[in-house]
Order: sequence, then structure tokens, then C-alpha cells
Amino acid sequence: MFRHLRLAPLYMALCFGANAVAADGLEDLLQGDMRAMVLHDAPQDTPEVTFTDMDGAEQTLAAFEGQYVVLNFWATWCAPCREEMPSLDALQRELGGERFAVVTVASGRNPPPAIRRFFEEEGVTDLPVYLDPRQSMSRQMGVFGLPTTVLLDPEGREIGRLRGDADWASEEAVGLLRALMNGAGS
Repeated sequence: MFRHLRLAPLYMALCFGANAVAADGLEDLLQGDMRAMVLHDAPQDTPEVTFTDMDGAEQTLAAFEGQYVVLNFWATWCAPCREEMPSLDALQRELGGERFAVVTVASGRNPPPAIRRFFEEEGVTDLPVYLDPRQSMSRQMGVFGLPTTVLLDPEGREIGRLRGDADWASEEAVGLLRALMNGAGS
């Protein structure tokens, strides 16, 4: 019980931060589904967290340093995740490369066969699969509902967060991410 109480201040900060003023120069880009995005006034350090790949090898976010990252927490049983995942796949196809990556982390119990079936049913072909079976990464990152997407800058700091599903392949989402990658809001 006390472990959960330690997370209460983080949870409250995230909730009250939902009305934070967006980073300079990006307010006008928060259109469509991106209206739900909370951009922080200043980048926030992220905890040193670990997760695994499908083979069970431990991974860290440090592997993505130098890239803007759309870090998405999801689950096979999550209906909004099912709606959102194809757009994350399309976003990775459009922007993925040296400067940008979509990183999907299956939070909780998501057996690999169920993940493979989920990706096959939704036509997802370009996203990596990472696992957080005990939800330790999710808890450390302040994820309390699925889907949740965290934007990371090239230094691995959190610059924004969106709770709930979104169309990540939309003109608004791609425009916001391109602006960030081109230095807006810095």
C-alpha cells in the first residue's frame, strides 16, 4: 500500500499538469486529436526504466537517444488501443528513421501470441514490440490508463503526454511532430 502512496504526488502532478500552457510556439498546432496533448513548459526528466523485447532481452529508453520518440503504452485487450495502433504504424512509416521512432510497450499481461495476433488483425507491420508485463515501467512513468502516449525529446526527456487514443497519422499529429523535429517549442 505504501508503495502506491509514493506515486500519489506524481499522479496528482500529472492530473493538475493537464492544463499546463503548451510549449512556446506550438499552441496553434494542438488541433484535432492533438488537443488532448499536454505539452510541458520545460522538458521533464524520465525515470531510468527497463522493459523487454519479445525475446526477453532487457531494454532501456537510452537506445532511442538522439530521436524524438512517441512512446505508446497499450494492451491487447484495450479497444481504444486497437483503434489507435494502425495510425501509430502509419506514423512510423511516414516519420520513422534516424530522428524519429514510435515505440510501443505492451503494458501488463499480453502474451506474445496475442500480440502477434493483434498486430496481424490490425495490419501493423512497422512497429517494434516491447513488453512491460509487471507494469513496472508504466508505474514509474505515471501511466494510469491505456492507451497513454508520452513524447520524448532526443535527450530522452518527456516533453508531452496524451491520455487516450488519437489518430497519429492525422495531418495535425504529423504537423505537430514535424514542428517539434524542426525545432519549434525549443
